[in-house]
Amino acid sequence: MSEKTGNAESDVETFLEVEVKLAVDETTGIPDLTQLPGVDEILSTEEHNLTAIYYDTDDLRLTRAKITLRRRTGGDDDGWHLKLPAGSARTELRAELGNPSEIPAELTDNVRAIVRNARLSPIAQVDNRRVVISLGSPTGEKVAEFCDDHVTAWSLLPGGERSSWREWEVELSAFTAGTEAGAELIHQATSFLISSGARKSSSPSKLFTALGDSLHSAPLPPHLTETGLDPQSPEGAVVEALRGHRDSIVSWDPRVRADEWDSVHQMRVSTREMRSLLETFEGILEGEQLGHLEAELKDTAATLGVARDAEVVEERFIELLDSDESGLIDDAAAEHIRGDMRADYEAAHEEIIGMLNSERFLTLLDDIDALLANPPVSAEIAAGIEDDSGKDLGKDDKSTKGASKAILYDHLAEAFKKVTKRDAKVQKYYHDTDLPLHDREEYVHDMRKAAKKLRYAAVAAQGAGVKSERLAKACKTLQSLLGDFQDAVTSRDRIQRLAEEARGRGEDTFAYGMLYQRELARGEEALEGYESSVREVKKAFSKIKA
Repeated sequence: MSEKTGNAESDVETFLEVEVKLAVDETTGIPDLTQLPGVDEILSTEEHNLTAIYYDTDDLRLTRAKITLRRRTGGDDDGWHLKLPAGSARTELRAELGNPSEIPAELTDNVRAIVRNARLSPIAQVDNRRVVISLGSPTGEKVAEFCDDHVTAWSLLPGGERSSWREWEVELSAFTAGTEAGAELIHQATSFLISSGARKSSSPSKLFTALGDSLHSAPLPPHLTETGLDPQSPEGAVVEALRGHRDSIVSWDPRVRADEWDSVHQMRVSTREMRSLLETFEGILEGEQLGHLEAELKDTAATLGVARDAEVVEERFIELLDSDESGLIDDAAAEHIRGDMRADYEAAHEEIIGMLNSERFLTLLDDIDALLANPPVSAEIAAGIEDDSGKDLGKDDKSTKGASKAILYDHLAEAFKKVTKRDAKVQKYYHDTDLPLHDREEYVHDMRKAAKKLRYAAVAAQGAGVKSERLAKACKTLQSLLGDFQDAVTSRDRIQRLAEEARGRGEDTFAYGMLYQRELARGEEALEGYESSVREVKKAFSKIKA
């Protein structure tokens, strides 16, 4: 029915759920399912009586995020189930039934960034008389299950009602989930069942159908509250950009917990981008809470950065070792080079999990949502914009849009000015060998940070109609180039520390010196496109009209 991808050390089992649901009338007969591609026989037919209680917050944070949390009894998979979006499929986490009044923490931790400290309580009950038909391949493997569901449900929200319906469901087995054959089976099954009397469902899940109109009786979570801001105004564009990063941070939380590849990096990027926007567009938004948010986001990014740096360095170390043809790296050095960074990363990842579960981080998320619900627009912006003659431009749509672009352009210009200043310092000091190497490299690092801020500002400004796409692209290219340089510096510093530790153990340090020189050369190679990239940034900015 699903693909198990669980961690043997955890009490939670993880499955990949790939299925299609279709509505069907009570009198419609089940067609010959062996006509489906890859289906040769009916392996078994079983009937189950299932009862599921669904849980959510009062403002339905999980439901609105297309996440379901339920406790189901009956059938062969009774227990607590948490279903998370995973592209066109869903990831299902399962835990044992246990105490019905205690939701397993191993499940709720995966939605902690969404739920936070809000109480989870029953919102619906769904009873289902299910007929399960297992479908077999020509070789006898189970390829899918066909479920004929007769559902009776009750919404437990204010104004909720009882409802009944019938639906068909085809869910792939572990044998076919995630394969091309499985995707083709789902596609063909959808067409075949519709031609047999089913129809596409207007509801994405049993829970949505059960809630019906009562869903609208629940209050909106703070971050979804309407602000009334024009999305093409300066404040509207900035708030929408902040909202996007907020959603990204929340969505990456469970993936960071699961230690998915690149998840730490992506969460760190969103955190730093949000902080950068708050700094860059100060004056459009204002208030004491901005400084507090910037400080908290900075500390969050720093915690994520320790693991990210260890991850990057580990990848570079492995690449250096795998590409070495000299044969001069001894076994002891290779063992430390491969193993020490993994240990550093694992320790740093544990620190991240502790941070994600902390009251401080949950409060940060609450504070971000509060800002989105009630954006602290500056008094000058809120009062409207006047031209030199005193005319209120807020009454003229064309003039208002022009003024909005001008405000955002001014902020872009300020961010661009910082880039040119940092570039001037790179040009003046980087090749000055009288200065210590790290001091010279710090000027390059400062340039990278300025380029990132300009890029984030350029992306946000696009929301208000500023034609800054070319600038954002040019800044991304420059940022990537300087990022490769900084990765080489970070890797080189760690190699130096490894060498010092090896020297303390009385080991040969020749291999470390050789790898240090390789990273020094890779850093210089990364800077070969610096001049042309900076020219493109300057040219792209010159094309933007105030």
